Amino acid sequence: MSAMRFEDPAADFVPTVERVFGVKPRVLDGSRAVLVGDLKLTLEAGERELWLVRVLPPALEDWVTMVEVRDDIEDAVREAKELADRG
Repeated sequence: MSAMRFEDPAADFVPTVERVFGVKPRVLDGSRAVLVGDLKLTLEAGERELWLVRVLPPALEDWVTMVEVRDDIEDAVREAKELADRG
């Protein structure tokens, strides 16, 4: 019997965000979403989509854009940071 291997991009999500953004994020929603300043990064669609969401006072969210998570969560987080820095 061969062993099954499971990959969970969310397991590396929080440390990857911390490494790429250079700050410790606030963890939301059981480590599938984090807050960095006023930017929320959230994994959706079975960890295949990384959404950038601007959090606006008092309790509004502006879903800005989505980055596709392909093979490596770090690539998606880096792309998300580039998009956030541009805009």
